Amino acid sequence: MQNVETIDDIEAGSGNVFADLGFVDAEERSFKAFLGMQICSIIDGRDLTQTDAAHLLGVTQPKISKIKHGKLDAFSAEKLMHFLMKLNRNIEIRILDNASSNMPAHIKLMANGSEAVIAA
Repeated sequence: MQNVETIDDIEAGSGNVFADLGFVDAEERSFKAFLGMQICSIIDGRDLTQTDAAHLLGVTQPKISKIKHGKLDAFSAEKLMHFLMKLNRNIEIRILDNASSNMPAHIKLMANGSEAVIAA
């Protein structure tokens, strides 16, 4: 008979898998992952081939493949946001005073019903 993990054996995550894995740049990785997922969702929703998406974004097909496979180290967050704009998406950045909040300062990302919070 196999051992079955009990609830006591499970450790809750922080909400940022990159932080949980010990990456020093976890916030940046999480931010870029969210942007990359949005790009993939738009490409898939439009039924674009990687070649068509590459042409639309002004890059090579292998770069689209990297985005589709979550290999985002070669892309800055700024570049990913630029791709979203080329895909006809607006990006809004708001800076708010956090003094009255009980939550630590954070970045909140929202797009088409999905949301992510990245805390420092």
